[in-house]
Amino acid sequence: MYATCRFAVRNTHLLKVKLYALLNIVMYARFLSVSTLVYAVAVNGRTFPTKKFKQQQVKDQLTRIGKVDLPEFRPILGSVKTQEYRNKLDYGCANKRYLTKQEIATLPNDESQSLKDIPAIGFHITGAFDKILPVEKCWLMDDLHNKIRNEIRDYAIENSITFFDLRQQKGLLRDVIIRNSNTGEWMVIIQFHYDETGGKDEALGLLKHISDKFPEISSLLYLDNQKCNDTIGDQDILVFKGNDHIFETMEDLKFKVGPKSFYQTNTEQAYHLYSVARELADLKGEELVYDLYTGTGTIANFVAKKARKVIGIEYVPEAIEDAKINSEINHIDNTLFYAGDMKDILTDDFIAKHGRPDVIITDPPRAGMHPDVVKTILRAAPKRIVYVSCNPATQARDLQDFDEAYKVVAVQPVDMFPHTPHVENVVLLEQR
Repeated sequence: MYATCRFAVRNTHLLKVKLYALLNIVMYARFLSVSTLVYAVAVNGRTFPTKKFKQQQVKDQLTRIGKVDLPEFRPILGSVKTQEYRNKLDYGCANKRYLTKQEIATLPNDESQSLKDIPAIGFHITGAFDKILPVEKCWLMDDLHNKIRNEIRDYAIENSITFFDLRQQKGLLRDVIIRNSNTGEWMVIIQFHYDETGGKDEALGLLKHISDKFPEISSLLYLDNQKCNDTIGDQDILVFKGNDHIFETMEDLKFKVGPKSFYQTNTEQAYHLYSVARELADLKGEELVYDLYTGTGTIANFVAKKARKVIGIEYVPEAIEDAKINSEINHIDNTLFYAGDMKDILTDDFIAKHGRPDVIITDPPRAGMHPDVVKTILRAAPKRIVYVSCNPATQARDLQDFDEAYKVVAVQPVDMFPHTPHVENVVLLEQR
């Protein structure tokens, strides 16, 4: 994220890239080869990290952590876009902006203190939880989002709207989430914190101004969050203008995306990621497929036309409701979805009731799969397992658990997040 955003402080950008990148190298250093470490640290003056580094990172982690036999890796799929590739950004609001050491060193003492008290909208800084590094322009998302964010900031300052003070837990303007889609729709979610003296009228005034200024916004939402954190999963979100959702498309499918929905933040690259998963699943039309950690059912619905039946399981109940809606709006009638903790839902009794899967597609969170889930999959004994991972380190750990019964047949890294050290990886496992 840091590499393509220009902050109010010009020199911060390169510093943050290097620090963030080096932090990730340190975290995984013991699992990376010497050549990879030398290459990663030596990169200077170029966008970090490169596709070459990410490819080697996956190989090192699967080899050194997984310790399983591996085929030749497919070349990493680079992102179609390296700028304006994100469909969602979340900006914090704070009554105090972050100042770099360079800034402080070049300012008189009295001025540095006054600058700290200037409110800001931007990104949180590690080690400075109550301050925000202001962002003037970010290249991670279409430029309209910069205009919307900056207009919110300018209107709030001009109209003396208070910005949130995280330490004191007061202040009206708290957080801004901006989403767009490949259908041309825009969603803006403004998070407020009404104080004892009120604030609703000021909030509605800001919303009215943004609504009038940007007719492109098809979903303008807001909420009053009185919690200590900014998460909105348990909050009531209100519609100020338009719909409570936008749509994304993939091939001939439409996916409803609400304010709480998870959808891959790189839309174009998500299509390539899911296409790899579908290809490796090698469905002929007669298979029963289990889609574990299905989210809003994107993969389940994406492969449904090539399967006899797809059963999706997901922890978040709201996501499962979206998955059902996505099947309905796409006229897909061979999917079933269940909500609950994976280790509690995916049991021997569940498999006995719904049938033994021919193929399992799993896309777990960064922590990987619970040991009980792995054991249940082994007892279910599907012919093929397609393992999609956002964390090759935990994927490698799980591959070791599968190794006695399954062999790794294909490995396909996918770069979903240019300018960051993160990489997705898809592995095909087949019965021995």
